[in-house]
Amino acid sequence: MQKLAEGRFIDRLRAWFPDREFFMRSEGQVRFIKLSSRLQMRVAGLVAVLLLVWVLSIGGMAISQYLTARDRLSLLDREAKVTSAESRVSAYRGDLGKVQQDLQKRQEFIEKLVQTHLGDLPRDAKAGETVSNSTGAAAETVKKVSAALPEAGGLALIEARQLTFVEALTRMADRRAAQAESRLAALGLNPQAMLASLDDRDAQGGPLIRLASEPDGSIDPRFERLGLSLARMDALERSVAGLPQALPANFEYISSGFGFRANPFTGGGGEFHPGLDFKGPHGAPIYAAARGTVSFVGQRSGYGNCVEIDHGNGLVTRYAHMSGFRTVVGKVVKPGEQIGLIGSTGRSTGPHLHFEVRLGDRPVNPRPFLEAVPHVLEKISAADGAQPAG
Repeated sequence: MQKLAEGRFIDRLRAWFPDREFFMRSEGQVRFIKLSSRLQMRVAGLVAVLLLVWVLSIGGMAISQYLTARDRLSLLDREAKVTSAESRVSAYRGDLGKVQQDLQKRQEFIEKLVQTHLGDLPRDAKAGETVSNSTGAAAETVKKVSAALPEAGGLALIEARQLTFVEALTRMADRRAAQAESRLAALGLNPQAMLASLDDRDAQGGPLIRLASEPDGSIDPRFERLGLSLARMDALERSVAGLPQALPANFEYISSGFGFRANPFTGGGGEFHPGLDFKGPHGAPIYAAARGTVSFVGQRSGYGNCVEIDHGNGLVTRYAHMSGFRTVVGKVVKPGEQIGLIGSTGRSTGPHLHFEVRLGDRPVNPRPFLEAVPHVLEKISAADGAQPAG
């Protein structure tokens, strides 16, 4: 097959280059010149080789010129970048004072903003506090930096001021948390148990967004401590915000106290009363004692029409014997927001509000909670008599 193909190819070449004869007349004589097919093919092949060599030479020269131009442009670009970087560094060094001034102004703005909303931050450390104090170490760092790199001394001063500010803010958060903890403990509540209930990780989630204060992605321990202190302060103050802090009604006086009392219907025997009864006219407004979410609106045995508000951490307030409702389940209410009307439904001898504070579904004396409200002591009457009760 290969020989057959070669034969066909040769036959085609011979067809392109047939034997040719030329005749020339000179001085009355005629000469014949014969060009064989083989000779023509050799000449054509030589011409093709020469043409190919010329094309390759031209192409090589063009590629060489392109590569040379590219290398030159690359070199110029690198030189331009180096020159630009050096000029930027020089400009930054020359304007380092302005950079320090800008950072100083920002730090002053942050401190004034915090002072406006939180007041003066504590600068002094008290006995028993565990917040770090970097003042001495920071001063030593400023001294060393200023000696080794004078132009960076101002930046070291700003860093020292920033650390002092962070530690003062941490002290403020710890002291506010301690105040909230004391207030909860004074009411017989367990602050640690309330914090534990807020740290329920069984229903948490969201995208992972790491916090970092350092270029390598880590967090300075002083900044991490600030975050933990603020979180603890927020949790405890939210617990305090859920405590009764408003009077549940514009009452005449307390007609029945918490604990033991005589049977209000027979006057004999004894029974346990799980709340406070506030005497008031039929239809008078009843208010939410604290911020929370309405968890029940309806009737309960012995209570008649009642509303319950969940304040979180197992704390619930109950308002009973209502003549009408002014709220719905699921509504978030504020302290002092109307939720119903005084009535005498359920086990009751006359119009009044039965008010309970329940912790872990156990009734506790509401009086300490209400007495913590400003000016309530001036209004609460200690009278417990044969007045409308239930």
